[in-house]
Amino acid sequence: MDKQLEGEAWRALRIQAELVDGTEKLRRLGAAVTVFGGARWAADSTTYQQAQALAQRLGREGIAVITGGGPGVMEAANKGCAATPATSVGLNIQLPHEQQPNRYQDLELTFRYFFVRKYLFVKQAVGFVIFPGGFGTLDELFEALTLVQTGKVEPFPIVLVGRQFWQGLLDWLTEQLLNNGCIAQSDLALLELVDSAEEAALVILRHINMHCS
Repeated sequence: MDKQLEGEAWRALRIQAELVDGTEKLRRLGAAVTVFGGARWAADSTTYQQAQALAQRLGREGIAVITGGGPGVMEAANKGCAATPATSVGLNIQLPHEQQPNRYQDLELTFRYFFVRKYLFVKQAVGFVIFPGGFGTLDELFEALTLVQTGKVEPFPIVLVGRQFWQGLLDWLTEQLLNNGCIAQSDLALLELVDSAEEAALVILRHINMHCS
C-alpha cells in the first residue's frame, strides 16, 4: 500500500478510536453544560470568577460541567464544578505549543482532532454558556448557533455572559445579518445575553426543568 494511503487509513482509525472512547466515557455523565471562554483570563479577573461561580452553582444542582480543559475560563469552570459532587470534565486538545491541562478535572480526555472534540462538546450538552474570549470562543459560539439553527441538535440555551463584551457583536448581527436578510429574527433569538453567573445559571436550570426532567 502507498505510504500516504496507509497514513490516511491509520488516521481514520485514530479518529474512530477518539470518537468511540470519548462517547463511551461521556455517556455516563447525563445532562451536562458546556462552558467556553478565553484561556487568557487571570484568576483575579471578573470573567474568571464569574465562570467559577457559574460552574459551582450548576454543580450543586448535580449538573456536570464540560470545558476545553485549559487555563482561564476553562480552569475557572472546572475549578467551580470540582468543588461540588458533580463531574468536572476537560476535553483537552493536543497543540503545537502544548496546552497544559488544568488540575481541576475529574474526567480528563485528550484529543488530537478538533472536530472530534467539538462533537463531544455538544453530545451531552443541555446548554452552552459562553464567556468573553478570542477566536476559539467565537468559533465555538457560531458552531453551536449553526447546529441549533439547522436542527442538527435538539434546541438548547446559548447564553452569552457579559453584556459590555458581547453587545457590540449582537448589534453587528442585527445591523448586518438580520437587516440584510441573512438571518431571521428567530435565529437571533437563539442567543440569550446576561450579565452574571446567577442569571446564566437560571437560564440553564429553567431549560432543564422544562425539557430534561
